[in-house]
Amino acid sequence: MLHQYKLGGYNIVLDTCSGSVHSVDDVAYDIISMYESADADEIVRAMMARYGDRDDVSEEEIRLCIGDVEALKKMGKLFTPDTFAPMAGTLKERSGDVVKALCLHVAHTCNLNCSYCFASQGKYHGDRALMSFEVGKRALDFLIEHSGTRRNLEVDFFGGEPLMNWDVVKELVRYARSVEKEHGKNFRFTLTTNGVLIDNDVIEFSNREMSNVVLSLDGRKEIHDRLRVDYAGNGSYDRIVPRFKQFVESRGGKNYYMRGTFTHANPDFTKDVFHMADMGFTELSMEPVVCAEGDPAGLTPEDIETIKDQYEVLAFEMLRRQQEGRPFTFYHYMLDLTEGPCIYKRISGCGSGTEYMAVTPWGDLYPCHQFVGEESYKLGNIWDGVTNTALREKFRACNAYSRPECKDCWAKLYCSGGCAANAYHATGTIAGVYKPGCELFKKRIECAIMMRVAEDAMKNK
Repeated sequence: MLHQYKLGGYNIVLDTCSGSVHSVDDVAYDIISMYESADADEIVRAMMARYGDRDDVSEEEIRLCIGDVEALKKMGKLFTPDTFAPMAGTLKERSGDVVKALCLHVAHTCNLNCSYCFASQGKYHGDRALMSFEVGKRALDFLIEHSGTRRNLEVDFFGGEPLMNWDVVKELVRYARSVEKEHGKNFRFTLTTNGVLIDNDVIEFSNREMSNVVLSLDGRKEIHDRLRVDYAGNGSYDRIVPRFKQFVESRGGKNYYMRGTFTHANPDFTKDVFHMADMGFTELSMEPVVCAEGDPAGLTPEDIETIKDQYEVLAFEMLRRQQEGRPFTFYHYMLDLTEGPCIYKRISGCGSGTEYMAVTPWGDLYPCHQFVGEESYKLGNIWDGVTNTALREKFRACNAYSRPECKDCWAKLYCSGGCAANAYHATGTIAGVYKPGCELFKKRIECAIMMRVAEDAMKNK
């Protein structure tokens, strides 16, 4: 399967199943588009009719180009057949019931009252609660017991706001470090915080123990303070930005992400990305809002079109700043065209509900943080393990080939079938398709590939 598009002055041809990317001239671009539906003579006639008045185009050169396309096809770099479909139903089965990562909801409460919060201000549609050390310890033991031969294990400290239970977070990290060697494991911890409670202790401990920290900032002060407010209605921008700057500087500008959410209020989200970059934050992520239908923060069809344009604006500005020696990273444009995710990840996705689970303050297991509070999506608990095995099998069946809508999609080996939580919230089933999310994802991939092409062009000048 091929995907051809024009962006940034480049004619780009993506061979989906091989992952090969070709940047070609106009003639080659059109030859490739006709190659499988016409013979060589038909292609020559069409190209001569279209480009014959150009001095650099001749019948001989067109036939040479057709020969190049044939050679690339034989090399498995163009028109590569899809041989991955038979693997889709078996890859997750091979991993058995191994769990490699947990999202620990150490705090089902929050000191902010963000109206668009998918977690219902940290309560997840239930009661406010803090995870005890005993529950967290059992969760870590559960992970060790169910990790099989995996050495590297991941634990995300999440909420609500995890810093509202900071002492337990520190105790759990210390416990994990005390037992990891005897079990032949290595824990990698991450922390997601709104920043309100960051102090020197948080910074110093995180810099020792957290492989990554995710800092929530929605960009410009007027945008951030519109929705990210405390219970008195006061914006949080002025309180958290100085703390974020201190935190990031103390980490040497590495191993962190500024993570923002854009809503109907700012489909021109690039202004918020550039604002953060101008403040010196270089590891950036901006995500579309996830909210109930009818929520005033939700994105409209008009917003989706604006956002697609904004992704192009973002890509071009990132290239410009890179040339000026002021680069920054945007999470959704991180794309390795030489290696990238293995075919297992490309087909199977994030592993929610199978390899990755969320743990509530009470020790209940859910497929991921976005399902917490949805009683029908409870998998089990950290004492008895996964008892809802039928639900786990439904998640195991989710992959890039499990949805009929994805069958002919060129991006399926990049999105791996999409986010099960987004599909559920949009359609009521994890087997559904969140169509606006698909549109935005495909646009991001097009921009990311164009950036890699442009970077190679700059290197070769």
